[in-house]
Amino acid sequence: MTATNEKRKIRYAVVGLGWFAQEAALPSFANTENSELVALVSNDPTKNEELSKKYGIEHTYSYEEYEDCLASGEVDAVYIALPNHLHCDYTVRAANQAIHILCEKPMAVREEECEAMIKAANDNNVKLMIAYRLHLEEANLQAVEILRSKQIGEPRIFNSVFTQQVEGGNIRLRDVTGGGTLYDIGIYCLNAARYLFQDEPIEVFAVAANNGEQRFSEVEEMASVILRFPNERLATFTCSFGGASVSTYQIVGTQGDLRVNPAYPWQGEIKHYLTINGETQERTFEDHDQLAAEFTYFSNCILEDKDPEPSGTEGLIDVSIIQALYESIETGKPVQIQTSARHQRPTSDQTIERPPSDEKPDLIHAAAPSGQ
Repeated sequence: MTATNEKRKIRYAVVGLGWFAQEAALPSFANTENSELVALVSNDPTKNEELSKKYGIEHTYSYEEYEDCLASGEVDAVYIALPNHLHCDYTVRAANQAIHILCEKPMAVREEECEAMIKAANDNNVKLMIAYRLHLEEANLQAVEILRSKQIGEPRIFNSVFTQQVEGGNIRLRDVTGGGTLYDIGIYCLNAARYLFQDEPIEVFAVAANNGEQRFSEVEEMASVILRFPNERLATFTCSFGGASVSTYQIVGTQGDLRVNPAYPWQGEIKHYLTINGETQERTFEDHDQLAAEFTYFSNCILEDKDPEPSGTEGLIDVSIIQALYESIETGKPVQIQTSARHQRPTSDQTIERPPSDEKPDLIHAAAPSGQ
């Protein structure tokens, strides 16, 4: 890194000011050394006004003024936390203005959108990273190392449950915005299976269930998935918007198993339960600011001209698999798939630790999915 880069901060606009942006992303900029929050983009004037005061931000824009934000010379990168169906449009427009993009997952709703996002980033020579924060998180990366070092023998089985209650009216329950359990939380289980097996599934099968509540009139209440990987390995998971809060996965190998609980949180401790030859070791990973780690990593990629590991291709693969899963749900049959080859996967070298934020921000016109 050059002396200039050591002092330079990447200037971000946060686009979309919903629950996660307010609760997790905005406070985390103060926990970085190379990233600065300089602009907000929202159609809610109250959010723009109150949050700009709170964080000392000079520049706020409506969605109609997004192009003005991109062309202002004030921002180097955008963090896109919009509803899923808007990811492609707002990414492509940023790329066309030579602005780097950190986009929340799922990358988009359809494969074609993901491909358009990748092409726009490549054509304009900007960085595109999909916000897989667990690719930088110690507990999940240590799980990768446990498997790579064959501590549990040959990994054969992955199983996961990720469930939560989502309140009626939440955007995750709307079909038109790219809602549904697989896009919102199933993607964590799917991505974990891929980075733990270090491979891509070749066949998928899924079923959905719905208890008939009005809140699930547009999307499934829950889905169960089977993924067949090369060398006859199987991954299964169930995700639900109508269950108590559970977030866990287990990998079973020929000589032992590893259970991670909770597996996918954005804050709080994460625990490993590693069992080898009948003896279990427990390890606790401390709470860290995962969003600060994410901004730090992406800013470093920009400053050092490195390609981010959770790339557009990573996002595309997950979306293509999720589309195949919904096809399986509709047809009631397994679907064979072929995904892009991945030459880069997360390893423990990517671990970034930032101390947790003590701040519990007051939400403005936003609420957690559960309504709590």
